[in-house]
Amino acid sequence: MPTPHRPNRRLLIAVAAGAAALVVAAVAATAGGGGSGETGVSASKTPSTSPVPVVVPGRPGESASTVMSNELTVPDGTAYNLPDVYFMRMMIPHHTQALEMAVLAAGRTNHPQILAIADRVRAAQLPEIAVMRSWLAARGLPFDDPGHDHATMPGMQSADRIKDLTAARGDAFDRLFIDLMISHHQGAVKMATDVLGAGRNEQIGEMANNIATEQTVEINRMREAFPA
Repeated sequence: MPTPHRPNRRLLIAVAAGAAALVVAAVAATAGGGGSGETGVSASKTPSTSPVPVVVPGRPGESASTVMSNELTVPDGTAYNLPDVYFMRMMIPHHTQALEMAVLAAGRTNHPQILAIADRVRAAQLPEIAVMRSWLAARGLPFDDPGHDHATMPGMQSADRIKDLTAARGDAFDRLFIDLMISHHQGAVKMATDVLGAGRNEQIGEMANNIATEQTVEINRMREAFPA
């Protein structure tokens, strides 16, 4: 497998700035049910990304500029195939569920490592969702496949498990959060590894490589912090 190029971090920051607030609002609004037992964001829903002003950071020595989020473009390789499209479509709800679990941490635990994990999930996966949606939109492809059961994706947690996490507090929340998040990350690593073997698109290869690497590191951190 060819060594992928480093992703355009400047672009990711810009896209994230335009989409992050919208995604957080959507996730928090549905996940903030407290003890009501509401399951929060369903895996089949994806965050809205209506055009908003985005500050694009300048390179060293350059000033920032402002553009509309729908004017941002994502450079990538021109060729893609069905495994590429499948990966981008399926990873959106997969990431969205991870964000739902991350949002639940605030108010349910005071454990600094759990809160740090939740922060890292948001920091990594919000911009990735924005780039996935931009990639699909640029090709006129829908964000979702209505015929696909998202519950069958590797690492996806059932509605009952999300209800359990929503209702948990303190140590019970910490342990369940770690169990669910490790399983969820393992699923993302599998999906990323699969597309690295079957996909063709350069940008997707870069993103999949980053997801596999970063989430493997995160799995190891969680296991070290919370041994079975």
